[in-house]
Amino acid sequence: MSGSDLRQRLAAILVADVAGYSRLMAADERATVATLDAARAVFRAQIEANRGRVVDMAGDSVLAVFETAIGAVSAALAVQQALRAPTADVPEARRMRFRIGVHLGDVIEKADGTVYGDGVNIAARLGDLAEPGGITVSESICTAVKHKVAASFEDQGEQKVKNIAEPVRAFVVKTNGDAAATPPPIVGEIDLSLPDKPSIAVLPFANMSGDPEQEYFTDGIVDDIITDLSRFHALFVIARNSSFAYKGRSPDVRQVGKELGVRYVLEGSIRRTSNRIRVTAQLIDALTGTHLWAERYDRVLEDIFAVQEELTRSIVAAIAPQIEDAEIAKARRVRPANLSAYEIAVRAWANAQTASVKGDRVLRDQAIREAKEALAKDPGSVLALNALARSQAQHVLLHTTADRETAWQEGMAATARAIGLDHLDHRAYIWKGYLLVYATGEIQWDEALANLRHAHELNPNDAVALFVLGWGEIVFGNPHQGIDCLTRVLRLSPHDPWMYLVHNVLSYACFTAQDYRKALHWALLANREAPNYPLPHLYFAVTYVGLGEIDKAKAALGRARHIAPEFIQSRLEGKWPFRKAETRERLSVFLRIAAGLEDPNAASALR
Repeated sequence: MSGSDLRQRLAAILVADVAGYSRLMAADERATVATLDAARAVFRAQIEANRGRVVDMAGDSVLAVFETAIGAVSAALAVQQALRAPTADVPEARRMRFRIGVHLGDVIEKADGTVYGDGVNIAARLGDLAEPGGITVSESICTAVKHKVAASFEDQGEQKVKNIAEPVRAFVVKTNGDAAATPPPIVGEIDLSLPDKPSIAVLPFANMSGDPEQEYFTDGIVDDIITDLSRFHALFVIARNSSFAYKGRSPDVRQVGKELGVRYVLEGSIRRTSNRIRVTAQLIDALTGTHLWAERYDRVLEDIFAVQEELTRSIVAAIAPQIEDAEIAKARRVRPANLSAYEIAVRAWANAQTASVKGDRVLRDQAIREAKEALAKDPGSVLALNALARSQAQHVLLHTTADRETAWQEGMAATARAIGLDHLDHRAYIWKGYLLVYATGEIQWDEALANLRHAHELNPNDAVALFVLGWGEIVFGNPHQGIDCLTRVLRLSPHDPWMYLVHNVLSYACFTAQDYRKALHWALLANREAPNYPLPHLYFAVTYVGLGEIDKAKAALGRARHIAPEFIQSRLEGKWPFRKAETRERLSVFLRIAAGLEDPNAASALR
């Protein structure tokens, strides 16, 4: 090719692509292709109407060049407006939204009209920064069209983008209709679009036995089904606590699908009489309300674990046929030998979970007693061992036991026995890693984090494993990795009653990253959800010192001391579960300033 075949010129470049295109294609290929073809027609009409030229429409993308910046922005605005109206009645999960980037810069144009160069790359990266249904432009575009189009521009500052050496200053384009169409995000807002793999929520089964005492048993069976499904990497399984938010209700499964952001919903019932049990279950496509299959199992009580495995196989066969039998076999867990011990262990685990959420010391002690009772009947009960380890770990963290050393030793012994009995049970690794961070002696940091990472690898859909891993990454000194984990927790369990714990950990993740304003936002959210939980008040105190608001810091510390005096005293003594010395020093100095034990000027060098 000769040099005369290439032409360098200034152009306004528009690049667009579909947000969540793979997810839309996986859900319904034909409908997605039809919608995409209609959208392409809109792009072509508006581009040509604004003196532009379509260069390419490969896959789900659009590339166009314009003679003027005003033409490019006007076309982008007209496209988004035209595409928004037809989707008003389309379910949220099925809406096709384009992200558009616009840049004014040099391009290399071939004789056939193809364009290349950094100008095209920058426009594409600006599109990556745009919200679904939104437009992001460069500073050169903003300067060229400001006050000349019916839109305003919100400065996003300089952005470091892929494959571009220098940062790009980005501006979000806002129109008068944007506020009604897309409300501004708030702290804790969750994207509930469908994941790129089969997604399912298992609702609590109805207890048809007529005996309220059987609720523990019924919930325990469902809990086990969720755990079995959660082991599959190829599935996205909503966490137990968010599924159980629907307990006692008869919701429309299509609404459940929207509220949890899943494609499939499993619901059913359990009836127990004497030594027999009947389990019914039905799998429903939440997008259409179509029943995919239904099954009834009538068995003797001792066969309940076989029923769970059959249910798991049936679900996997219906929604994820790519999962091999070998992975299904890997999901089988060691079962307690004694069903009575299993029932007691289920109750212990349920109480351990509730105690963690509510911070209930009495319920935590009850869980420990029940776990030990189950273990007396069946020493091989992995569930009881996990209930014991989880409860003792909470005692150690919150200083709610007179003998923390004994609690720590008992918790560690329970995790060792559980791992010895079933090395594929992820829960034991969670509590082992957790307890190692709160060791009363020297902390084995590398071993602690290795256990937390292994727990997540064994069960990538377990929100608790991901939450504790996020916490572990933060205290280890990796706040950004921790924030990534916790953001995924919010998606796995969007309606979880213990979400205040996630918000609290996000607060001190931001504190360790020295982003005090964000740390305050997350602490406020955690406190709003759980006003009597001491940790948000603690992080109010140190964060307000970081922001220079000492009076507010003192008031927050006073509230924290009132709720958990022993816990706060341990922090004033410098006992922080953070690996990096500089993080521990900053927390200790800031807290001592809030307590009036140190000059406020001492914070200046650490902010």
